[in-house]
Amino acid sequence: MLLGGSPAPAPVRIATSQPLPPATQEPSTQASTAKAPPVAPVPASPPVHLTIARIGVDAPVTSTGLNPDGTVEVPPLDHPEQVSWYREGPTPGQIGPAVLLGHLDTHKGPAVFSRLRELRPGDRIDIRRQDGSTVGYRVRELKQYPKAEFPTDLVYGNTDTPQLRLITCGGTLGGNGHYTDNIIALADLVR
Repeated sequence: MLLGGSPAPAPVRIATSQPLPPATQEPSTQASTAKAPPVAPVPASPPVHLTIARIGVDAPVTSTGLNPDGTVEVPPLDHPEQVSWYREGPTPGQIGPAVLLGHLDTHKGPAVFSRLRELRPGDRIDIRRQDGSTVGYRVRELKQYPKAEFPTDLVYGNTDTPQLRLITCGGTLGGNGHYTDNIIALADLVR
């Protein structure tokens, strides 16, 4: 997975088990639900497990930061079942956008976020944290952007409430072994 216009790691040929919808020129947005009132944030605690019943995700969460070139680390390709949390941002439940990343697929087949594009507004996301607590989120909307137009401020920018971003690849698979787009789920804390 490559985020934004960041330099790419060594190309890896990957294939999907299902055809993907074609990339759009304009960012696409699925209908969003009415915004719920904000929920109070919780103290910091790193995420350890992610569950999204609607799309069959039940996955361990690891911690990642930045690569030496300044790009965001992603989960290792040899562990397609893992999700990574970007540790330079808020932990889930804190004010701001907690960012979790997962692969769409690898050369071995579908990966943890292979069905991320199937999320719908209102779907529940649960994150177990290191302190034993669980925080819940509701999907607000799902967006797809060409990687060259990655919405850095939307993903990493400050927010007034606890929010969540789930990110994977999307679009079409290019000859370089990378997808053309990113799929981003935006969610709000509901506990």
